Amino acid sequence: MSEDRVLLAHGDGGELMAELIERVFVARLGTGDPPGDDSARVALGQDVSSCPTRMVFTTDGFVVDPIFFPGGDIGKLAVCGTVNDLAAGGARPLALSASFILEEGLLISDLERVVESMARTALDVGVRVVCGDTKVVPRGGADKVYITTSGVGAVPEGIDVSGARARSGDVVIVSGTVGDHGLAVLSVREGLEFESPIESDCAPLSEMVTKLLEAGPSVRVLRDPTRGGLATALNEIARQSSVEIEIDEAAVPVRGSVGAACELLGLDPLYAANEGKMILVTPAETAETILEALHAHPYGVEAAIIGAVVSSERPRVLLKTALGTHRILDRHVGEQLPRIC
Repeated sequence: MSEDRVLLAHGDGGELMAELIERVFVARLGTGDPPGDDSARVALGQDVSSCPTRMVFTTDGFVVDPIFFPGGDIGKLAVCGTVNDLAAGGARPLALSASFILEEGLLISDLERVVESMARTALDVGVRVVCGDTKVVPRGGADKVYITTSGVGAVPEGIDVSGARARSGDVVIVSGTVGDHGLAVLSVREGLEFESPIESDCAPLSEMVTKLLEAGPSVRVLRDPTRGGLATALNEIARQSSVEIEIDEAAVPVRGSVGAACELLGLDPLYAANEGKMILVTPAETAETILEALHAHPYGVEAAIIGAVVSSERPRVLLKTALGTHRILDRHVGEQLPRIC
């Protein structure tokens, strides 16, 4: 394949498409299984004792602009986003699929860089990309590359997490600083330079979640606050569980550079996207144990208790401000920062 850019012919099912798949995808994501089938067989366990009692399946699309940003790229984002959705269901990831929509004119070198990043992230997680699909659209029909990934995972026995399980008296924890991803993408897209560089928090959280669930299997809720950020995710939980959640603004960890950038741009870090953070709701008696487990993992060292479920009177989120007053922290109307994942 002598071409250095994606052509419409790369998506027509012919020779060029086969060459593209072999050169870029099979070379980096190949599983050792014979390629060419429309589906892949996935072993669910090596023996009876490891066979899962429940399965979790998820899918997500990624259209981030730009496709490369400080701390990650669309390939890493696609794997982390899907793995983290599985982790938020209490599941250990087993296998992923990946579908690519490529724009005519995309540099093959950029595509290789994206897929290499996917392969490296999947290897770090210990999950395989076992099947996929590739389409090419004319110039202007996409923005370089769109990726859709799906994932399947196994939920260990005794684990039961859901956004509908928060109860009055529970404690709310976030696994680290919020708003990093949204501001990192914005800084590159708009050509903004801050005194302290901002990097995305894009990271796979499955190992961290496994460790904390081993330490505290009584965790009731796990949620990754991606689009819409912490505030939106908390509102989703409040509505699912029909509870009132109160958050202490001073307790929410926000990196100094992110806070300063948000103040300058008129944004709220509580609504900015994250791609490597997890919200947890757990009974108060297990909160310190969970916090210790998080602090012991590299992705949870800045974890903090940020609030509690205070009642079951009405589904809403209250923010205790730095001034000691309270205001309703509602869902944002529209995206603060579009095209961030």
